[in-house]
Amino acid sequence: MYQLFVEEHFDAAHYLRNYHGKCENLHGHRFKVVVCLETTKLDETGLAYDFAKIKQHLREVLAQFDHVCLNDVPPFDKIEPSCENLAATIYNALQPHFSGLPVKLACVEVWESPTSGVAYRP
Repeated sequence: MYQLFVEEHFDAAHYLRNYHGKCENLHGHRFKVVVCLETTKLDETGLAYDFAKIKQHLREVLAQFDHVCLNDVPPFDKIEPSCENLAATIYNALQPHFSGLPVKLACVEVWESPTSGVAYRP
């Protein structure tokens, strides 16, 4: 089994509507997003999947979240912009790019700080 990882970052503000504490106030993060693909097969060039294509797909998804208040951007105008919901939303946006291919989108991690993050695996 091969696992491929790519990492990207974006900067955004958010607040948690139903949280009681500091995070209910508007604040920002430099979010780190890690995507993991899995496969058992390599192509004729010895690659599982092109890193550049994974990064391109991820950058397209993250562009809508960069330098905004996440609470103003769907679906976070209706659901909490938590790391958990961010990870699931990014996963669901990326998934169609890999359906029908010999690689599987295995996991999306979202880190809001160097020491705090979440991994989403459906």
